[in-house]
Order: sequence, then structure tokens, then C-alpha cells
Amino acid sequence: MAESVFELACARAPEGMEIAAVAAADPRRIALWSEHGEMTFAELNAAANRLVQRLRMAGLERGDAVALVCGNRNEFAVVRFATHRAGLRLTPVNWHLTPEDIRYIVENCEAKALFLDTRVADAAAGCARIAALALRVSIGGELPGYTEWHDALAGMDERDIADPALGNTMLYTSGTTGRPKGVYRALPDPRHAAHLQQLLTAVFQFDPVSGDDRALATGPLYHTGPFALCFTTPLTAGIGVVLMDHWDPERMLALIEQHRITHTFCVPTMFSRLLQLPATTRQHHDLSSLRFVIHGAAPCSIDTKQRMMDWWGPILWEMFAGTEGQGTIVSPQEWLARPGTVGRPAQGQLRILDDAGNEVPRGQTGTIYLVNPGGSAFEYFKDPQKTASALREGYFTAGDIGYLDADGYLFLNGRSAELIISGGVNIYPQEIDDVLAQHRAVADVACVGVPDEDLGEEVRAVVELRAGFAGDDAMRQSLLDFCAERLAKQKWPRSIDFIVTLPRSPAGKVLRSALRQEYWAGRSRQI
Repeated sequence: MAESVFELACARAPEGMEIAAVAAADPRRIALWSEHGEMTFAELNAAANRLVQRLRMAGLERGDAVALVCGNRNEFAVVRFATHRAGLRLTPVNWHLTPEDIRYIVENCEAKALFLDTRVADAAAGCARIAALALRVSIGGELPGYTEWHDALAGMDERDIADPALGNTMLYTSGTTGRPKGVYRALPDPRHAAHLQQLLTAVFQFDPVSGDDRALATGPLYHTGPFALCFTTPLTAGIGVVLMDHWDPERMLALIEQHRITHTFCVPTMFSRLLQLPATTRQHHDLSSLRFVIHGAAPCSIDTKQRMMDWWGPILWEMFAGTEGQGTIVSPQEWLARPGTVGRPAQGQLRILDDAGNEVPRGQTGTIYLVNPGGSAFEYFKDPQKTASALREGYFTAGDIGYLDADGYLFLNGRSAELIISGGVNIYPQEIDDVLAQHRAVADVACVGVPDEDLGEEVRAVVELRAGFAGDDAMRQSLLDFCAERLAKQKWPRSIDFIVTLPRSPAGKVLRSALRQEYWAGRSRQI
């Protein structure tokens, strides 16, 4: 295939129809590999067209919302590319959450259609009772009250739709009270969306013409990093994606070798567990195809990153960003020259402000505020108070603390005391506190993130017991069992300490930051 033919076809694709152009230019190119089989770009495009027709038959119109509760399987891609060519708003839902939290997000995002994986069958009945849902589809098998996936698409027209309209995605991030919050943006400007895709394609150095590049999606696709960086971006660029439905370090190495993976995304916990593999295992696999590895979602220690570079070579890029928007990106060469930096702003402005909102000098620590490229402002869905607290004169913050060096490179050295990032997952401790406070032995409790070489941070519950109860191993187990019955596994404390009296302010508020400080004393970084 001539390079000019392929690139010209993709460049002229209407908004949301990029994979249709890939399918037309190279229909047999494989788009997806998963435990559930392969799918070509032509098959993916045809299925997306059929699904658009099914959604329209159910009455969905431009701007309506669709919820997707699904593991890393081919159907996820079909729903994503169908909604984004039909002008719909897609919300991928964390399927690790409790059935109650899943139902909350499906209802809160105002979904009119729901696609639910049978792996979360426990959530099916509760979601089926949501009155606003005009269409309920089960993935991976049958569920009562749901139309099975293949039945839903049967008989639908697979030809490219004549009236594509660019849709968008609303991902959810943890809220300060434990309730997830949707990060909402109005339907995007097609010019900005196209520019962002071109930027990422250039940064990742994709080669869509040869068809030899492969991306490996290592994490769950409801997470911003895997969704954007090793799923949506490569597929839109015509790059095939291998989907891991459950991450395992040795399995990852085997897939890199088997599929000649060129691009992937990792969180630092993955690096730690890869480095824990026996040397014979690490040396057994041919990883020479890897050209570009991007990591983020949690801080990565200098030692861990250097050891990964020693193994994989200088191919590790780091991105400091979040669901709310882009931040900085640092190349391997820049990082090696300034170990610990997370880079300079990617395409936008960054400011470091003190508590009064004044910009601080270079080298001085403050709160990091960012501007999204292209003015793509966000709001927390149905939460104007949280939106207002995160914004300042057009800039937004997630509460991260850091400083800029003389050359404008950003270094992180703290974060708002509440947030815990464990294995790349954002956890707000108040929800865990609220559960433990219901235990009959607990007088008061404060959960904090403490250092963990593998996860970055682990959740530790510091408990003040009521009179008459002993802080022994039996009590620890009782409290852990109590959490296991009431919280998603990601939020379970991994350890429990007992304390006579929790530190409190003069007003009686527990000083979580002071408590956390005890566990981080003597460390150069507080995250």
C-alpha cells in the first residue's frame, strides 16, 4: 500500500470516522487481539455502525449518555467507536466497584443505554431498575432484563453512517467523600480533537503506514491512562491493540514477545512487580520490539525508573496528568538529565501558586495549577462546589504540590493530604473512615497513605478503640473483615495501627496530615 494513499484516506475521514478510513484503506488489518478473539478494522467499523443504528432505534440522540461496565474485551472498542461517531457521551465504569457504586454512576451520568459485562452480574438487577435506561445490553452472556450483545446487533445496517457527529467521554474520578465524580466536557470542537490526536500520534512516534506497530493495553480501560494512551489513540491512528483483561507481569512479557509490541502504558506498581521477577524470567523474553513505554497515574521512584531503563533501555516516557486534563510529559533523555522530573507543560500553561493564589518563584513549592490545551474546560458533573474549588482564574488543580526548576521542569514533592494513590488507583480515605466508624469497637479512625515499595502507597487505618476493646491481631482481623464486606477491594486497608488518641486540631478535627507525616518522616518525597 502506498503511504500517500493510506495517509490521505485517514486525513480526510469525517469526525469520529477515523477507523472507517483505516478499514477502507486496509480492511484486513487487525485492530484488536484479546482473550475473546481477534477483530479486524473492517469488523470493528461494521460493528460500530450496527451499534449506532441500534442506539438510534432505542431513541438515543446526539448529546445523550451511554454507560459501559465492561472488561478489556473487543465489545468495549465497539461501544467506544459507535458512541463517538454518533455524538453520544460515553462513561466507562469501574467494574471493580461495589454494585451500589456502579448503579450510582450509571444513574448519575444520566445514561439512556447501558452495556454490562456478565462479570458484574451482581450489579445487573440494581441497574435494570433505573427508569431512564431505554436500552440494556449484556456482554459475555445473557442476563435477566438485558438484551444479549449479538441479539442487539443482529439485523442492523453495517454500512458507514451518513451523518457522523463527534461524541465524547466522561470518565469518573474519586470524590472527596468517596463518591465518584464525573469529569464533564461539552461536546468537543472537532478541530481540537483532531489536533490532540495528531499531537499524541507524533509524540508516540506511531508508524500507521506499515501496519507493524502494536500497542498493549495493560490496565483496565475505565482508567484514563490505558483508555487514552494505549487504546483510543493507537486505534484512531490505525495501530492494532492487544488487550490484557488481567495484568500479570510474566504474561505481559510474553505478550510483548508474541505480538512484537512497540507501545505500552504502565503504572509504577507494574514496574515494581516486573523487577521482582527472577532474572531468568526477565531475560527469557525478547523485548526488542518495544520502542515507547509511557507511565503515569502515580509517582515513580527514581530507583525504580532507573532500574527499568537499565533493563528496557531509554524508552520510558512519563506523563503527569489526570482525568481532568493534561499536565506535563518528559522524555527519557530529559529525565536522565534531571532524575525525578515529570517534565514541562505539554501544550499548555502551568503555574505554581501559594495559598493566597500568588505565583511563587522558581524553586519554591506550591500548589500546581494547569490549563487544558485548546481551552477544553471541564466541570465536575452536577457538582458546582467541587468544580469551583478546583478552578482558579481558568486554571485547575488536583491538589498536587511541587516546584519548577530554573529551566521550567516540574518536580513533585507532595499532594493534598486526603488523596491516597495505591497502585495507580485514586482513593479518598473518608469513605473508608465512614465504614470503620460503624464497627462497634471503633471510637474514631483516620485512614492515610503510607509508603509501599510495590504500590507506591498502601491504605493504613489508624484506629482509636472504645474502652474495653483490645488492639490485638483478632481485632485487626475483625476490622479488615468488616471492610471486606462493605467496600470495593481497592479500598480495603492493607494494615491497621491502634492509637490511644488521634491527633486533633483545637476545633476537634482529626489532623490526618500530621498523622500521615509520621509515616513519611525522613523521606525526600511525600508521595
